[in-house]
Amino acid sequence: MAELITGIKGHAEEVVTAEKTAAGMKSGGLEVYATPRMINMMEYTAWASVEPYMEEGMGTVGTHLDISHVSASPVGAYVTYESELTEIDGRKLTFHITAHDNSGLIGEGTHERFIINNDRFMARTASKLSK
Repeated sequence: MAELITGIKGHAEEVVTAEKTAAGMKSGGLEVYATPRMINMMEYTAWASVEPYMEEGMGTVGTHLDISHVSASPVGAYVTYESELTEIDGRKLTFHITAHDNSGLIGEGTHERFIINNDRFMARTASKLSK
């Protein structure tokens, strides 16, 4: 397994469909790429970039996003995502993430994830149901 270091990059892409619009996701009324979907794909891009570096039984969870959605994308637009791991502070990972459509930048910002033990995390989460 390779070492987790800054500079690790991630990439994802998708086409905007009606289901991925603000109207389709019920985050607005227009047929434009939904901010919640863009954020979902940004988080996915960061997660997928470091997942291969996690030791057995370990993973990451998202804890913070600071994202701007700066330009609308119509149905049919091709959106690409790029993430870069910019900082490692103990278990905290910080990423810079951008999203572009056919015409240019549509979103960017930072995303933080924490390295966790999957079993312990899920046990703590499940224990909330017994309270």
